[in-house]
Amino acid sequence: MITVFGEGRGFRVVWLLEEMGLAYRLRPVDLLAGVEDDAEFLAINPAGFIPAIQDGDVTMVESIAIMEYLMARHGPTPLAPGPQHPAFPAYQQFLHLGEAGLAASMYFVVVSRNLAPEAERRNWGAGKALEVFESRLGLVTRQLARSPYLAGETFTAADISVTYALEFAQRAGGVVLGEAERAYVARTSGRDAYKRAMETCQATKAWAAAAAGR
Repeated sequence: MITVFGEGRGFRVVWLLEEMGLAYRLRPVDLLAGVEDDAEFLAINPAGFIPAIQDGDVTMVESIAIMEYLMARHGPTPLAPGPQHPAFPAYQQFLHLGEAGLAASMYFVVVSRNLAPEAERRNWGAGKALEVFESRLGLVTRQLARSPYLAGETFTAADISVTYALEFAQRAGGVVLGEAERAYVARTSGRDAYKRAMETCQATKAWAAAAAGR
């Protein structure tokens, strides 16, 4: 059975597993409490960040790499269009943009605004990261003007990647999405697999509820 260590970006992995109908278990990891004494987790990822997975003899970190591995190893799946499919270029672009352009940039905005000393919370680096996020969000907006999903007419793993990033930006970064992005997130988060993933990821569910109540 596949073990997923940690929520956060691990929600992407759990959602993908639900979409693919694969058996898994979620093993919580509390980064806020610290992982220094969590020997089981550190044996999987000595760098101490989440998510990570264990699949038989395979251990992996990085949410997008994990998603690509799962679809290749346990597929085929329509969530990953093949290289000759017309949707493949857009799929690849947005699968990676969801982390490299969106979630990673927003992470530095969020930690600066919430964890940095008061005088440094609007620092140059955080401002630049927000600019990067906003420029990449423009690519999402432009694509959604063409099609309901980021690779075209059909939901793919690229939508899992980007939906997580947009929800992270809303919940933790205070970003107000436009009408097109809000409608898009409503479509993707309305999927049954998303709802099952949210029931599994109770910390994520509580975080979403708290953010909605603010």
